[in-house]
Amino acid sequence: MALREIEEVIGDHTGLSRKVLEYGLVTKRVVDTAKQPGFSAESWAPLAELVAVDEFERVGNFKEVMNWQGYVEFLTGWAASAEWECSFKRVTEVAGLVFLELEERSRVGEYTSVVNSVSVYEFDDADKIRHIDVYLQMALPQGDMLKSYEGVQISE
Repeated sequence: MALREIEEVIGDHTGLSRKVLEYGLVTKRVVDTAKQPGFSAESWAPLAELVAVDEFERVGNFKEVMNWQGYVEFLTGWAASAEWECSFKRVTEVAGLVFLELEERSRVGEYTSVVNSVSVYEFDDADKIRHIDVYLQMALPQGDMLKSYEGVQISE
């Protein structure tokens, strides 16, 4: 499967699939500006426009569960020290759910990773993202990557 950039494929998609691709593009833009003066939790406002913030829940890489406020705090801390990019593999939409497959590349400190991800996005009746489940294929993380999870409750 040939990898493509989200910018190359977004025009081929509509509906909830397109919203999920927009979510990825907004995330990339915000992460890229996170090292600039003035970056804060408010910088995620464009992402919040796609989200049902009052009911949002994300279950992440290590089964950690976050509401919108907790997720924004996590993203703000992570983005300030991270570089992140992704390539599109596939998107599938069915009955209020979107399954997005990416190759994600990141660097936090000296730690770099390349992972295959599947994120499952669940939408509310207003077509806002209310829930995300993240699944990864990756090498065992070490060092700095785990430091960004300090203070986050991880399920066993």
